Amino acid sequence: MITIDQIRQRLILEIQSSGISQREIAIGLGVSEPTVSQYMSGRAMPSLETFANLCKLLDLDPSYLLCVKD
Repeated sequence: MITIDQIRQRLILEIQSSGISQREIAIGLGVSEPTVSQYMSGRAMPSLETFANLCKLLDLDPSYLLCVKD
């Protein structure tokens, strides 16, 4: 069974390894830097629209982040 914690951990790992700053991600997504910080800390998860845009920004397969694929 896939858990939200597994998804959150992949999201954090991919943001950290992207080499893109939180500021650049915030600008690219149209959200504030504190919002991206909340994604990184696990205090918040992006909306579906923001999630889709984040996948595009980071050039990631959404099914990987959703733990459907390894």
